[in-house]
Amino acid sequence: MTRAVCALLLSMGAAPLAAQQSFNVIARGIVTVRHADPAPGGATDTEAYLTQPTLSLSRALGSRLVARFTLNLESATIAGGELAPGAWGEGFVDRRHPHTTVHELLLEARDILGDIDGDWRLGLVAGKGFAPFGTDDPMSRPFLSYPVNHHLAQVLERAVLIGQVRRGPVTLEAALFNGDEPESPGQWPLIRNDSVWRFGDSWSLRALVVPLAGLELQGSIASVHSPEHRQGGGGGHDKVSVSARWQDGNDRGSRYALVEWAQSSELEGTFKLETLLAEAALVRGRWHVSARYESTLRPEEERLADPYKTHRPHIENSILGTLRWNLATLRLAAELAPRGSKAGILPFVEVTGGHIARVGSGIADAIDIYGTDRVRHFSVGVVIEWQGRNHRMGRYGVLTSHESHH
Repeated sequence: MTRAVCALLLSMGAAPLAAQQSFNVIARGIVTVRHADPAPGGATDTEAYLTQPTLSLSRALGSRLVARFTLNLESATIAGGELAPGAWGEGFVDRRHPHTTVHELLLEARDILGDIDGDWRLGLVAGKGFAPFGTDDPMSRPFLSYPVNHHLAQVLERAVLIGQVRRGPVTLEAALFNGDEPESPGQWPLIRNDSVWRFGDSWSLRALVVPLAGLELQGSIASVHSPEHRQGGGGGHDKVSVSARWQDGNDRGSRYALVEWAQSSELEGTFKLETLLAEAALVRGRWHVSARYESTLRPEEERLADPYKTHRPHIENSILGTLRWNLATLRLAAELAPRGSKAGILPFVEVTGGHIARVGSGIADAIDIYGTDRVRHFSVGVVIEWQGRNHRMGRYGVLTSHESHH
């Protein structure tokens, strides 16, 4: 099946030579010092590192086919995770896990039938990347700190096959993918486990509407089989997401805003994790100001000797309860690179504050874990970019046909 899909995608690449020369490169990294108060056990923690070191390449292979590759080097720079208030997932807690080294590797057919289908546009995407569910990856948004809801609001690092149809302001997407999350940065998605296929055991559907320029409305559902047990013996996650996103700009700067709600139901409704998030950013001249608020339910799992790690594979009786993280984040940055330069140098200060509340009847309690229910997190650093921010990870095929690859 994989060979057939690749052959189909490549056959759509036959097009004028001029289109074959388009090539786009984006490089990015953040040098930062981060201070977390509290850390597990009631202490504080301060660390410095290079985070989000990424190299993104995209190339047009004809007029309707694009190859995309994103390399993420966090396995080398934050192998033990990155301090982040409330972060969790893939065996890490109170730290953001390093993402897989090959973050995206995709072929995107943006308009399979060309002019044959008139105003309709059909797309097909195959490879490794994000499933069509929820909102943009936080790496392509204005903040250093990932929100607590990262694993509720996106489905990433999967082998995906995505079909798309677009007409006018409406795009519909459907995808099959493997349910398992990676257990290490170098691990590839599990396609087949003995005689059982993991690829195709999970699916998602997403609808996007652009009723007017700059405004995007999104709704999606997903069923993810055994994400926390690679062999497929764990419980499933049923997910839903809705969001509204606004972005516009002119010569003076730009405006951005996002509101999202998402829910993940685990073990046939035994645990229901919800999140509500709102964020906005304003750019005027060299100055960037961003703000975010989120209220997210996080499962509190039994920890290992390392208080920043939890059991992998996940076992149901290791969940001790649920905590609600209510966090507000403010960020101020200033662009130092000359206007019009391909390079970006963006020093910033980012502050997060809030509180943690116990929810339900579990035994988990923030005071027992951290010695306090208050959160104070401070970061300072500099973003270094070449040719701008990361692309909108998870927006592929017909959703990126407006992008320039020159």
